[in-house]
Amino acid sequence: MKIDTYINLIEKELLPQIHLSTNSPFDPIIVNNRSKSWKTIGSGNYAGVFSHDSHPERVVKVYGRSPEELKKEIEVYKTLGNHGSYSRLIEYGETYLVLKKLKGVTLFDAVVNGIQIPRSVIEDIDQGLEYARSVGLNPYDVHGKNVVMFEGRGYIVDVSDFYKEGYCRKWDDLKKAYNKIYKPFLYKYHPTIPFFLVDLIRKGYRLYRRLKK
Repeated sequence: MKIDTYINLIEKELLPQIHLSTNSPFDPIIVNNRSKSWKTIGSGNYAGVFSHDSHPERVVKVYGRSPEELKKEIEVYKTLGNHGSYSRLIEYGETYLVLKKLKGVTLFDAVVNGIQIPRSVIEDIDQGLEYARSVGLNPYDVHGKNVVMFEGRGYIVDVSDFYKEGYCRKWDDLKKAYNKIYKPFLYKYHPTIPFFLVDLIRKGYRLYRRLKK
C-alpha cells in the first residue's frame, strides 16, 4: 500500500474513531477505539498505538496529550536514523507518527508470563543506548514496558523522552534487579507472576523515585 493511501486510512478511518484520555499525569493514556479496521496495540504516557491489517509492518502512534512532545520525538527519530535497536520514522502528521513495527514482547510482560529474558537482550539494549548517546541523545525513561525482545534480541520501542536532560536511572536499576534477583532466582525455572504483583512493584518503584527527589 502506498503511503498516501495509508495516510488517508489514518485520517479518515482512525483519527475520527478514537478518543484518548487519562486519569492521571502519571498513568498511561486510556484508549477508546471505535474503529472496525484499526486495532489498538498499546498505550504510553503520551499516546496510543494502532495497527491496520493492510500494513502489519507499520504502526501509528497518536498523541493524546502534550502535542509539543510529538515534534521532539520526530527530531529524536531523525537523529537516530536507521539503527537496528530502534523503530524507524516513516511519515508523520499533525498528531501522529507512522513507525516501523517492532515485533516482540515487553520485558514487563515476559516477567508476568514466565518467559525467560536472556542476557543477550540486556546487552542489545545497552548497545542501543550507547549508540543514542554517540549521536547526541540522552536515553531517558527506558524501562521494562518500553523495551521488547524477539528471538533473543532486544529493541527499544519508545524514544519520546530521549531529548530530555539529566540522568534517568530506570534502566540501570532494572539491570541491577536483573543481575541480583532475576538471573539467580527466576531465570532458570521462570514461574508466571501475577500481573497485579508486577504492576504493584512498578508503581511502588515510581513512587519511591518521586519521593527520593
